[in-house]
Amino acid sequence: MGDDRAHPARGPDAGGAAVRRRSLGVVLPYWLDRPDLEALGIARQASARGFERLWLGEMATFDVFALATAVAGGTSIPRLTVGPLAVGVRSPVAIAMGAASVATLTGTHVDVALGASSPHIVSEWHGRDWSGNPRRTRESVAVLRELLGGKRAAFSGRHIRTRGFRLRQPQPDSMIGVAAFGPRMTEVAAETADEVVLNLVPPTHIAQVRASIDAFAEARGRPAPRLAVWVACSVEPGPATYRQLASQLAVYLRPPGYGEMFTELGFGDLVRQARATTGRRTLVEDIPPELPAAVGAIGSGAEVLRRIDAYFNAGADHIGLVPTTADDRDGAETLAFISEHAPDLIPGPTGAKRPVGGGGIRSISDGQR
Repeated sequence: MGDDRAHPARGPDAGGAAVRRRSLGVVLPYWLDRPDLEALGIARQASARGFERLWLGEMATFDVFALATAVAGGTSIPRLTVGPLAVGVRSPVAIAMGAASVATLTGTHVDVALGASSPHIVSEWHGRDWSGNPRRTRESVAVLRELLGGKRAAFSGRHIRTRGFRLRQPQPDSMIGVAAFGPRMTEVAAETADEVVLNLVPPTHIAQVRASIDAFAEARGRPAPRLAVWVACSVEPGPATYRQLASQLAVYLRPPGYGEMFTELGFGDLVRQARATTGRRTLVEDIPPELPAAVGAIGSGAEVLRRIDAYFNAGADHIGLVPTTADDRDGAETLAFISEHAPDLIPGPTGAKRPVGGGGIRSISDGQR
């Protein structure tokens, strides 16, 4: 079990770029200094607007599988993606059991995403080893794929060792995504995952990663996985929204990889400031509106739609919308606007599927919204 041979990518429209379709989903964000239960409000708004896919991560509030069960029981969203979950914290058996539990108890389709997370969360919070993430992720995907497929665990790798466990309720149609930041994790994701997941990146970075995963997958002899990107979005943001965005971005200025990317975007002074100080609140005051705009879809209605189109045109197959909430309760206005003007990229409010494909966004003038 758990061999390292190439597996064909699975999931919606798997099988190559020629047949991949574009889609929009919603991400339950973990904005700093917001009420924990806001996540349920956002989920209800996504459901009311007909979004067919919801992403649920895990930070310092809820156990993600408990949250997924609550969301599935309180909405009509047909597809949940749990993660990215830290491969250094949860074992493949624990992840498979969690996904199968939610799917079986609620009747909702559950996909899974894996990632490295951060040394702060993995080592300081959980006391686990954060090293060797590319190899650990590769082993985790191999084991998890076979567990979800109903096979009995029998794997002994450098990081993952498991034997004898078998799911009572296999989930063979569940997709496995991998959060990829950096060339080694991108290679692992392209060679093993059904979907590559990115966060807080500009469209130019999407184009670079799209080219990389296509090349890695071709060399591996498998169809290229889908490319998903989480994009913070806000229609007509106010001062509180910009502060909310800046507060979140301040956390990402310091880490390797993100800091270099922000430097390339012209914010090197902020990166150096972040790495020289531990005062996040002071840093927040210095982040200009141009920074969240560079890695999100922020502005007038027309600007938000054009930005979404830019991510798709750069090579994204799926965009997970991360709605701001400081000026827009539960992201209601932003999600309503996008669902109204991008109907071909999501199902209707009744849950009926609509055709999806290239474009999908109705043009509007800047004066509308």
